[in-house]
Amino acid sequence: MANQSHKRDTNARLFSRAPRATVVAGPLAVLATASAVSLGVLTTDTGASAPASLADALPEAASGPVAGDSTPAALDLAGELDRRVFSRGGGRVADVVPDATKQKSKKKDLSKVEKMLRPKKVRKAVRKADTKLFTTEALNLWTEPGKKARKTGEVDAGEKVLVTGRESSGRQEIVLGKKNTRWVTSGYLSDDKPVAEPTLGASCTNGTSVASGVSPNIVKVHNAVCAAFPNISTYGTFRGDGEHAQGIAVDIMVSGAEGYRVADFVRANAAALGVSYVIYSQRIWSVERGGEGWRGMSNRGSATANHYDHVHVTTF
Repeated sequence: MANQSHKRDTNARLFSRAPRATVVAGPLAVLATASAVSLGVLTTDTGASAPASLADALPEAASGPVAGDSTPAALDLAGELDRRVFSRGGGRVADVVPDATKQKSKKKDLSKVEKMLRPKKVRKAVRKADTKLFTTEALNLWTEPGKKARKTGEVDAGEKVLVTGRESSGRQEIVLGKKNTRWVTSGYLSDDKPVAEPTLGASCTNGTSVASGVSPNIVKVHNAVCAAFPNISTYGTFRGDGEHAQGIAVDIMVSGAEGYRVADFVRANAAALGVSYVIYSQRIWSVERGGEGWRGMSNRGSATANHYDHVHVTTF
């Protein structure tokens, strides 16, 4: 009886230990399976080879706890593996790898102006620049040819500038300093150095005149232009619309390069002549916005409406 009792006690102790081993082994097996699945997901997404063991996945743990160990260190090791398999943001590592297709698409979306302004393109344009031209009048300097351009200063008339040959949106690129470039309005750079503009002081000698009843400032404009450009013989003053009807506007009938010289002459002497604004060749300059230089105008249809065949001057 004693022996049978002893055997039952032994069996009881063995039976009581078995569940504890099962409790430990069960979650650990699930943990190992989950880790293996996690590794499988990672390697499938990235194309890498699956590690042979936890020790291979975490080399620094090769000498530490291994699968089958139920100690806290073993559980920490498995947790570390899961933390490495997944990114800090909660997604797989494959989810945070930059998409090369999206990067290429962004490059394709760049506008023509943005492509021209890329540093590599600008450096190349500066290296290739080998032509110098004269500015025919004072020009605004712009950071770029597009609508987002900022004015950064001016270049005086008669200056010799190095051009890159690149044009866009009605502007030409010039080299400023050794490495930088700026943009100026197209049409005001020339191979020839501009002739010095005439100044006030001479008298009109060609026999032309303006109608009586016009403003004193219109008389001043006529006399000054007549003295400086005696070959011009036609001036239009009164007519039945707007400023002309008020006697404060005059059309100086001239075209081409000489038209530019007349317009610049009137602009340069605007204060002395009482000039408010000047229009020529679809461009306008005004005292009120003098710092902006010549500004483009919308197309009105004909050469006359766009002021290609005359210089229009309005006075105060």
